[in-house]
Amino acid sequence: MDENKSRAAEILRHASLGQDDGAAAGAAPGKETLQGWMDLLRRYKAGKASVERRVIAAENWWKLRNEIEEERDTHRGPLDFQAKSAWLHNVIVSKHADAMEAYPEANVLPREKSDREEAARLTAILPCVLEQNHFEQVYSDNAWQKLKTGTGVFKVTWDPEKLGGLGDIRIERVNLLNLFWEPGVTNIQDSRHLFYSYLEDEEELESQYPQLKGKLKSRGFEASRFLYDDRVPTEGMVTVIDHYYHRFENGRRVLHFAKFVGEELLESTEGSGQGLYEHGKYPFVFDALYPVEGSPCGYGFVDIARNAQTQIDLIRTAVLKNAMVGATPRFFARTEGGINEEELLDLSRPIVHVQGVMDEQYLRPLSYTPLSGNYIAYLGDMIQELRETTGNTETATGSNTSGATAASAIAALQEASGKGSRDSSRASYRAFSELVELVIELIRQFYTLPRQFRITGEMGAERFVSYSNDGIRPQSQGTLQGVDLGARLPVFDLKIEPQKRNAYTRMSQNELALQFYSAGFFQPENADTALTTLGMMEFEGKDAIMQRIAGNATMQQRLVQFQQLALTLAQKYRPELVPGLAQSVTGQSGVQTARPGAVSMPQGEGKSENAIVERARQRAAEASQPQV
Repeated sequence: MDENKSRAAEILRHASLGQDDGAAAGAAPGKETLQGWMDLLRRYKAGKASVERRVIAAENWWKLRNEIEEERDTHRGPLDFQAKSAWLHNVIVSKHADAMEAYPEANVLPREKSDREEAARLTAILPCVLEQNHFEQVYSDNAWQKLKTGTGVFKVTWDPEKLGGLGDIRIERVNLLNLFWEPGVTNIQDSRHLFYSYLEDEEELESQYPQLKGKLKSRGFEASRFLYDDRVPTEGMVTVIDHYYHRFENGRRVLHFAKFVGEELLESTEGSGQGLYEHGKYPFVFDALYPVEGSPCGYGFVDIARNAQTQIDLIRTAVLKNAMVGATPRFFARTEGGINEEELLDLSRPIVHVQGVMDEQYLRPLSYTPLSGNYIAYLGDMIQELRETTGNTETATGSNTSGATAASAIAALQEASGKGSRDSSRASYRAFSELVELVIELIRQFYTLPRQFRITGEMGAERFVSYSNDGIRPQSQGTLQGVDLGARLPVFDLKIEPQKRNAYTRMSQNELALQFYSAGFFQPENADTALTTLGMMEFEGKDAIMQRIAGNATMQQRLVQFQQLALTLAQKYRPELVPGLAQSVTGQSGVQTARPGAVSMPQGEGKSENAIVERARQRAAEASQPQV
């Protein structure tokens, strides 16, 4: 524990800043350097102004524009009502359900045979690391943000304070409004600098860094914020900036880190002889829904469908107002008509009293023109357009209006309609793969002490294993004729698969297994036919089933060979055991005569081989030969 803590403290100790910003390498930064960084941060913020406006607008739409409701005049009448339907809201909810149904799981694959055992151990402990970070909740929150605003961001860092100072990996979702990068880059790793801002309590910050006492005058830099439902106080809060940047040292790109408030430096890695992390990457992973050129961010469903949603709301508002006008009778009345207006407006009174002569010139109903059915049809078309644009059709949500009744036909329609969700899930898998790579690299760097993990073994058995980074650290390859061959770094590939299956997928998989069983695929004598048939099929887990069938066939052949050997030895040394062994092998009793053409085996005194032994030998020979 002390070794890990001291290592993290060494990485995050005070040092000098980078020469890219006006200071020589190894030199202490001055106010001019920090001011230069703040100017650069402001330029980065100005460069992503359009992204921030779009992200904030998308979040407001997700909340059904409730900030407008709060500003409404409560004295307005019912005809001032503005319709705000939830069709777009329903699209995002449905897509989020698809994303969580495809929740990913990482399978670590070795690139060299010697790393196979280490890859299996990493595959087993990675779910534990993710679970300790409540990653399913983090993944869900990121999926909401990705669908609404177009981009979700993960942050993967090493927290030296976790586990009582032992330190461990921290995975969290990042507010996109607090992250700033070089304008124009598509891959965040290509940005020269990366800033992450957040608010901290002034008193807590001063207690952690006593040198700040009396120097925190204002927040200085302020990031954009979402329009929260609650009033979030910012009094007594200061903005802290985490600054990540790359520099080339000794022929390789090194990631450095600096933490500062205004003109006060708090932490830095430069001058320590090593960067922040050995993998040299920014600890942020972007997951864009619909990517655009020149930005690591993308567009979300609000950006795509807000125009159709606006049209739907406008038409619904017009229809509702027209219906209210038609349902509320109104009249023209002359002032000298003598009509009792109170009785006229009270629908519970059957008689309305008037004074004088009553005819149409004193009271006349207002004319009312109901909306044509074309407007109602147009409203339905707008709703269908929104659903088609977002891929949230009836079939995708489980409904069926096309007349298909067969299960296979409905499944085919659902498969075709779910292409958009699967494509989005694939993009999330790529982001998840980057995240897991960062996790493995942090394990490689910081897991110097053994740690205990509870994993799920074979057949769901609970196991406890100890793991450290000894197997994935650079390994010496020895020498050849006095020449050092250097070190080999174990490298792994990742295969991302959905951890969960939907109910239909599980049902179809179970039905397929029962069909294989009924067809005799799992009987060893049918191995050749089963393997040939499976080789022409495509389904999840096919390779594992083929390996199991081939293994069963091999075991059956060995069993037959051992049975043949047992009968041969019994015939020679214990003839009295032959009938019992033959019955257990062939399932028949008694001694049978040899079939014509049977091969006899010399048995010492010139006697032919026992007929039961001969028949068992024949069955073994037939079972061990492949069918043509």
